[in-house]
This record gives sequence, structure tokens and C-alpha cells, in this order.
Amino acid sequence: MQQARPATPLLDKIAGPADLRAMSDAELARLSDELRAEVISAVSETGGHLGSGLGVVELSVAIHAVFNTPTDKLIWDVGHQCYPHKILTGRRDRIRTLRQKDGLSGFTKRAESSYDPFGAAHSSTSISAALGFTVGRDMGRPTGDAIAVIGDGAISAGMAYEALNNAGSEGRRLFVILNDNEMSIAPPVGAMSHYLSRLSAEEPFASMRALAGGLEAAMPRPMRDGARRARQLVTGIAGSGTFFEELGFDYIGPIDGHDMRQLLPVLRAARTRATRPVLIHCCTVKGKGYAPAETSADKYHGVGKFDVATGSQAKKSGAAPSYTSVFGQTLTEAAARDPEIVAITAAMPSGTGVNLMAKRFPARVFDVGIAEQHAVTFAAGMAASGLKPFCAIYSTFLQRGFDQVVHDVALQGLPVRFAIDRAGLVGADGATHAGAFDINYLSALPGFTVMAAADEAELQRMVVTAAAHDDGPIAFRYPRGAGEGVALSDMLEVLEIGRGRVLQEGEDLAILSFGAHLGVCRAAIAELEAEGVTVTLADARFAKPLDSDLVMRLARRHRALITVEQGAEGGFGSAVMHLLAREGMFDSGLAIRNLCLPDRFIDQASPDEMYADAGMTARDLMALARESLGHQSNVVPLKAAT
Repeated sequence: MQQARPATPLLDKIAGPADLRAMSDAELARLSDELRAEVISAVSETGGHLGSGLGVVELSVAIHAVFNTPTDKLIWDVGHQCYPHKILTGRRDRIRTLRQKDGLSGFTKRAESSYDPFGAAHSSTSISAALGFTVGRDMGRPTGDAIAVIGDGAISAGMAYEALNNAGSEGRRLFVILNDNEMSIAPPVGAMSHYLSRLSAEEPFASMRALAGGLEAAMPRPMRDGARRARQLVTGIAGSGTFFEELGFDYIGPIDGHDMRQLLPVLRAARTRATRPVLIHCCTVKGKGYAPAETSADKYHGVGKFDVATGSQAKKSGAAPSYTSVFGQTLTEAAARDPEIVAITAAMPSGTGVNLMAKRFPARVFDVGIAEQHAVTFAAGMAASGLKPFCAIYSTFLQRGFDQVVHDVALQGLPVRFAIDRAGLVGADGATHAGAFDINYLSALPGFTVMAAADEAELQRMVVTAAAHDDGPIAFRYPRGAGEGVALSDMLEVLEIGRGRVLQEGEDLAILSFGAHLGVCRAAIAELEAEGVTVTLADARFAKPLDSDLVMRLARRHRALITVEQGAEGGFGSAVMHLLAREGMFDSGLAIRNLCLPDRFIDQASPDEMYADAGMTARDLMALARESLGHQSNVVPLKAAT
């Protein structure tokens, strides 16, 4: 008897979302199981954001099956949950290139696919963008409905509230899907999180005016009773509206975001009947369907390569501690000596290292949620009260609070200490997370002190220097990943503000490094000295106030001066140039060069590959040194350097 052939996996039949619309509901449920397995398999090979994607597998399938993407615009907030979406939209053959050089982005990206109508990587932008698309549709642009998928952590941010308020007042047909997994990167905090938890505490119910009668009538009696109880629980008044309804949205939910028997009918009914803004509240489980992720404290939010069977992640090589852990430990030790030290983070306690302080001094660490603007002004208020706040925020996220840094901190001269993690190029997260601009935007502000750590021992010194600094705001930046392996100290000196250090003396060339590119400088110097070039190496430590005496000494005693920084044009090197211009050094015969990030965004790759793309390797520095000294015959073209 001939055995039946195994059925072709449904996922193998998917070239794009149109293929989903020909499937039965039962097939879509089966497809979700296959899609989940594919995501787990791919991320085990590449690393990346796993838990968030696993939580929206069914939701991804259902949205693409119901809506007419890409004419209808599906906008994922943050975008780190978009791996299932990418597999369904014609990118399965490249999914194992995620977050690698020349591969797929780990976030949505307009240049990558028509199914990514709006790029993201920072949170809470989706509703604003979706409303923009709806206005375009209503003004005759060739676009359909807009669907924003936003998490319970992201919807707590101020920008999301602003967009909800505006969308409700506009009254245009718009779909917002609230992906409520009660687990952002860190457990979400704040009043909105508690509000959603209370909503979700009852059995699923539907309240959209156009759907309430039909859906609630079809529910089992306990669910119908749950609808009534949940409304009373939230408002205290029978028959009164939810927060979202008060803003002008029709509200559906909470529904089970993993149950196709709920998802598909609700999405279809909403798409058919909605005439104004609709919010669909889906409850999901981060890491759904993969036990190691579901049971992990962070739900495998971000993982390296791992073994699918056990969930064990590949250990990173190298004995040097990470800059983040050095900061966290040093801050904790400083807090033990000074009860006025407090720490603030915006939903990233472990990412910034303040979780170490929180374990020892929980009452002095404040996680404000995804709210960088609030975090900065909150810290300003603490500083005004006499406390010593350390505001720990990634460089790329501090950009979101720049107005508050200017108006609430710098203008008032308040001694807020900014700990800026992920400075420079960060690798697999790519351009959206690069810390390229903080030197520029902080150094432009009157009264600011701006430091950069050359290694982990310098980072220790900068933490205690910031703690001792009461004369206005102060910031110190440091990169992602492991340190240089230098010895750490228990006896830490407070640095003199605005003073750099000379690490070695030479006669021909001076290299003035600001921050964590010092190791690259040393590698280049070793090669140059082998060619007979003697080099002075200095660590600036401060971009502001600039060590004018050090800069002028280097300029007057050498034939050439090169500044080096892990930041964009217009930062530390520009400050040095301004000083030299004021001192008339441009007419002195001194050759002046800058090595910094080029004036463009750099896509994801390993950090070394990204710095090679930026022209900032040791070979690039050697070539710049030779050119500045007039050794034209030995110049290595930047594009050829590796």
C-alpha cells in the first residue's frame, strides 16, 4: 500500500499576503504554528528580538489575511516584533540575514519593502504616522486603510497620547491595535499600564457600537457579564465609556490575540463596519509558544544565537566586563557612599545597568517607562530639590528628550548627570540606534560639561566625577559591549573638569582622541612608529569645556594634528577647529585633520564592519596620518582600507 505523501507546509505556499486571503480560518491557524517555528529557527541563527515577535504571530497572520496590504498600510510600533511580518511579505528567503551586513533590518524599513510603509525602531510613533496616512487617503492619495499596532509599553509614552487625542478629534476611519502583553523590555510602569491590566482582568468583551450587539450576543453568558463588570470596574459608572472611547475611539476588547476564532471575526467586522477611529485591544503573551522565552524574565526580548532545543544562548567570548556593567556597579558603589544619589531610566533598567543599583537601593531608582522627555524633566526637578540624579538613557533615545535637556536642564543650570550608553556605532540594531549625535547636541548647550570614556577605568572616574559635580549639567558617554580589559580600581579620582591627559610623547604627529576609539589610535600608532613616525597620543576626556592648553600645546609642537571621535561631523573635532581658528593656527603650517563619522547613516553590520564602512579603522587613521604629514606615496585609499 502506497504511503501518503506528507502535506506541503503551508508556509511554503506563501509568496505574499494575497496567498493568506485564499486560506480557510483553520489553515490560517495552522500557518501560525509554522510561522512561529520559522521565527524561532531563524533567530536562533542570527540573534535578535525574539519574544516580541512570537507574541504577534497570530496577529500578523490575521491582519494580512483581513486587510489589503500593502495598499492598506500596516505600521508596527517600534518594529522589533516585525519578523513574522517580514516572513509573510516575501522576505522569508532572506530572514536568516537579519541584522547582518547587507541583510534585512531588525526593524521595519521603507527602503526594504512596500509592506513597510513607515520605518521605525523608536517607540510610540505608529499612531501619528497612521493618522498621516489616513489624511493622505482622504485627500485622494492612492492608499487604503491604516493600521497601527502598538504595545502596552509604547502606548504609555506622551507621543502616543498626543496622537490618540488628535486621531479622536479628527474622527477619521483608522485602526489602532493595542498589543497588550504586559511585558515591554522591562515590565511597563505607570497609570496606563494599571488601567489596561484592570481592563484585561475581566473576560473578553466587545464594546464598539457597531459590533457590540452582534458580538456580545454571540458570547457565552460569562463573557457578556464580563463586559458589564469590566466597564463598571474602569469607570465606576454602569454604561460609561472607556478612556479610549472618551477620546473618540470605538473600543473592542480585550480579546485573545492568539485565538484566531476571536481575531479574525473581530478584524473582519471592524474593517467592514468602522466609520471612525477604532481601538482593538488584544491580549498576548510575549514569547508565546516557546517555553524558554515564556519563562525567561525578559521573555527573550533580545537574544544572541541560541540552541532551539534548550534555549541556551551562545556565550560571548572575552573576559572584559561590559561598559554598562561597569557603570552600574560604579554607580551603585557611589550611591552607597552618598544617599543623595538617585537614578532614572526610561524603561531600560537592565539595558542601562541601573538594575544593579535597584537591587541594592530600590527606593532610589526610578523607571518612568518609555518617556524620555518626562525622564529628563523629572531628573531636573530632582536636581532642583538638592538630589544628585543620574539620568541613564541610550544616546539614540536621549535625542527624544532634547527640548527638555535644553529648556529644563541647561537653561536652568541644573546639575543633572547624564549617563549616555550605546555611544557611537552599535552593530546589529543599525542606524536607528547609533549614538552619533550626542556630542554635537550637548556640546552646543551653554554650561554643559561633556565627557567621553576611553576605557572602562575612565568610565569609573567619570561616574565619580559626575557625582561630585554640582556646577551645572554634566554628561559622560560610553559605547556598547565589552571594555578594553584594563584594570579597574576601588580608589577612584575625581577628574579635573576640562583637563585631558597625554599618554605618550612624540615629535611628528599628535593624535587627540575623544572617547572609546583610543584602542584604534594605539593600533595605528604602532604601525606608524614602525615606519619611523613619532606620535604624541592624548586623551581629551572633555569635549566641553575643551582643554585649550592641551590642544594648543599639541598644535604648536607637531607638524600635524588629528582629532578622533566616535561621533558625527560637527562635534569634538569641530570644537578643536574653532579653537585653532581663533588662535590663528590655520596660517601656521599645521596640518589639521578630523577622523569622525561621515555625514550619512550607516546600516547594520558588526561594529567593526560599521566603523570600516565609516572609514574609521586603524588603517584609515594611518592613511590620514601619512597624508597629513605629506607622505603621499604611502597613502592607503580609505575605501581600500580594512
